[in-house]
Amino acid sequence: MDIVYNTSSDLALTGFDLSPESVAPVFLFATLSYMIILFSNLILILTIVLNKSLHQPMHLILVNLPINDIIGSSAVFPQLIKEILTNSRTMNYSACVAQAFFAHIYAAGAVLILTAMAYDRYIAICLPLKYNTVMTNAHVMRVITAVWMFNVVIIGVLFILLLRLTRCRSVITNLYCDNPSLLALVCANTTVNNIYGLFISALTQVMVNGMFLYTYLQILVACYTSKRPETKSKALQTCATHLIVFLLMDCLGLFTIISYRIQNISPHLRRLIAISAFIFPPTVNPIIYGLKTKEIREKIVSIFRHKIPLF
Repeated sequence: MDIVYNTSSDLALTGFDLSPESVAPVFLFATLSYMIILFSNLILILTIVLNKSLHQPMHLILVNLPINDIIGSSAVFPQLIKEILTNSRTMNYSACVAQAFFAHIYAAGAVLILTAMAYDRYIAICLPLKYNTVMTNAHVMRVITAVWMFNVVIIGVLFILLLRLTRCRSVITNLYCDNPSLLALVCANTTVNNIYGLFISALTQVMVNGMFLYTYLQILVACYTSKRPETKSKALQTCATHLIVFLLMDCLGLFTIISYRIQNISPHLRRLIAISAFIFPPTVNPIIYGLKTKEIREKIVSIFRHKIPLF
């Protein structure tokens, strides 16, 4: 039997199943979440960029995290809000591919940036006398460039492999577009795509988790052998913050990948896990790094105290 290929430019999204009574609360929740994410992350970016005293290696790497969070949330939330508000369930295929591309850039970028931050903390705590020599501005820029280049290359290849295939379906069953959802529209052999997807997932998990395990073991050893209690306390507090954010993002990403591999999992649970990765980390990150990092917290308080009039 010949396959009838669907070349329509529009896709149908069936991820939403809202009752008329739930439309308004869901719309308000999605809009408020997006506004909070944009506001808090932009405040963190502007605080670091506009204060020269914060132009240190740790903060220069950190500023990439809110940038990445804005990319991820902006890839997903505007389309979700539009669908809820207009009750539209269609999306252009090109827009769907673009959304999926930036969603994956966000997911991979988050763990890669956190890994770069772990590397910075490792040098600062385990090799403090060499920190200024190693973590120069030029070296920090090379680390940041390598993170973004690696991210764009591996995700770019993923979508090049996808776009070579012809679609024969036009229904997306997820809340937003991603690579597994787009692959489900293809009737051709997707073995190469699946192998490459699993390969880059395994590669990043091994690299990232290996790097975190090594650096944090070294940091713990350095902290417990330190004779200065204040140094130990500050180091452990900083590392605990990074570790919480990393585990949150890594677990959500891992659960999302696993949910697509389990056929009998509830689609509602899969959608909940998938959308959680775009809500919780971008909301929690600015709070953790803005409030728990003393230097940044003081600058943010100063901005609001002097720039925003109180009525």
